[in-house]
Amino acid sequence: QVQLVESGGGLVQPGGSLRLSCAASATILGISTMGWYRQAPGKQRELVARISSGSGTKYVDSVKGRFTISSDSAKNTVYLQMNSLKPEDTAVYYCNMVIWGRDYWGQGTQVTVSS
Repeated sequence: QVQLVESGGGLVQPGGSLRLSCAASATILGISTMGWYRQAPGKQRELVARISSGSGTKYVDSVKGRFTISSDSAKNTVYLQMNSLKPEDTAVYYCNMVIWGRDYWGQGTQVTVSS
């Protein structure tokens, strides 16, 4: 019933920036955690960044200092600002929200970093 709509992916050159957005289709109460995951071809899905009320923010080491996760609770939206992008950041990015203790996922948005 809950749909997460992602946007902001695309093709950028190394060193460029993108901002990903993920918004729930309706007003939702009880969101405890929002995060972004990514999966490159032939590789396992990994947590990129997470924000929660209890634990704050967490980033995978490879994106620290380059990516910033933020949220707008009034809009039920999570963002991922990605700067200084590298080719190894190329992947399908999925947003995730934990709502009433259950996981919900976006459909994924492609991010390609190439010259």
